[in-house]
Amino acid sequence: MNTGTGKTLTAALVRVEGDEALYLRSPAVGLWRGAPQVGTPLAPGMAIGAIEVLGVLHPLTLPPGAAGVVRPHPDPAVIEAGAARRPVAYDELLLALEPGGLALAVADDGAEEAHVREGRYAVRAPSSGRYYGRPSPDRAPFVQVGDELRPGVAVGLLEVMKTFTRIQYGGPGQPARARVTALLVEDGADVEAGAPLVELEPLG
Repeated sequence: MNTGTGKTLTAALVRVEGDEALYLRSPAVGLWRGAPQVGTPLAPGMAIGAIEVLGVLHPLTLPPGAAGVVRPHPDPAVIEAGAARRPVAYDELLLALEPGGLALAVADDGAEEAHVREGRYAVRAPSSGRYYGRPSPDRAPFVQVGDELRPGVAVGLLEVMKTFTRIQYGGPGQPARARVTALLVEDGADVEAGAPLVELEPLG
């Protein structure tokens, strides 16, 4: 039984000479849960689930320089299921990212997503979970239509296995300034990895 939430862990970024892919390795021994699905766009600081160590859940985030789209795991024997608990060893390979695809995935032109209007783009869910647009039920929303965003501004919370992670604006493919044009998800709604959460238009 889980006893609580521990400190946030950061995955280790490894580059292989001659290989364009980015590899993320486990910083601890434990049970990894909430892994993002193949095709999910990720940026530095985003949550990639949590590692359970001796009954304590430690949120797991991406390190600086880790930006791209999740590729299939190099080992075909590994089952990639976002909600399943997967035993991992220290320094074990967790994810492989395809760099260069993140900007296209984040700066959506609306062609494949009916909720994002043409010429706009969206902040998307880094993994499946429950989205909260407010810090708590009695507090104001993180963002509202018309708000101007800069990198680092929180747009919501994502709950994965009772672990809450802030979703922040910013990253490859996103301009330095943007304005909120629509809130696409209701507070407390369950979302899938890659789901658009907040519609934006670039400024300047």
